[in-house]
Amino acid sequence: MTKTRVLAALLMAPLAILAILFLPTPWMAALAAILFLLGLWEWLKLAEIDDTLQRTVLLVLNLLLMVLLLWASGRPLVLLQIAALVGVGWWVVSLLWLRFYNFASDHDTHARVFKLAAGTLATLPAWCALVLIHSDQPYGHRWLLTALMIVWAADSGAYFAGRQFGRMKLAPRISPNKTVEGLAGGLLAGIVVGLVMGWYAGATVVQLPALMLLCAVTVLFSVVGDLFESLLKRHVGAKDSGTLIPGHGGILDRIDGVLAALPVFLIGKEMLGL
Repeated sequence: MTKTRVLAALLMAPLAILAILFLPTPWMAALAAILFLLGLWEWLKLAEIDDTLQRTVLLVLNLLLMVLLLWASGRPLVLLQIAALVGVGWWVVSLLWLRFYNFASDHDTHARVFKLAAGTLATLPAWCALVLIHSDQPYGHRWLLTALMIVWAADSGAYFAGRQFGRMKLAPRISPNKTVEGLAGGLLAGIVVGLVMGWYAGATVVQLPALMLLCAVTVLFSVVGDLFESLLKRHVGAKDSGTLIPGHGGILDRIDGVLAALPVFLIGKEMLGL
């Protein structure tokens, strides 16, 4: 499984990097919308929306919200900035849900409503943040790649550190395989890669402490996103969100950390002057 996981990553990563670096922002926004909506489709399935027509309608409504936000935002894309800020607020609130992990686990309409709202609050702000980061001149594409590589490095670092050194469980009732040692390994990997990529994106030596702080916060929120998806899967007894990616599961299994990390990275980058 590890070999399959690595091979799939080696195939996907170059394609993603090429798209980020060379596609213009409108095309990047469209590609990201497709990817995020596919993840939302799996999220809706985990929220126990089993009817295909219902899921399709909900997906179209979220697509329309994306189009409306972009169309009505104008310059400097104020509505997208507000949406990203709302996303940060949502992920902070989600910590409370993770603490009371049985909330909305009762498989009825009441539970589904909360999970549907959570899906939109996770997906739309992340997409808005991606568009804003990529469109920022002159090196927005490099900063977006930095944000994503922080998450990718943290995920890989946590995976291998957890397998090698993992002893203390991080959140055993939500995700039994995650360990404190894995978190530490992911944090270290994310910071190291983030510093290198931040330098590539234009960060100066003076900005390195702020960049290190941004990398650390981005990694921690990516873990929150990962844990929240694990919570959804735990509620319905699912191992993966889907089977589309060999060794990785579904689309949502690959972008859960990204959904939480992108709004935090955007707002943190602006607050720290990077």
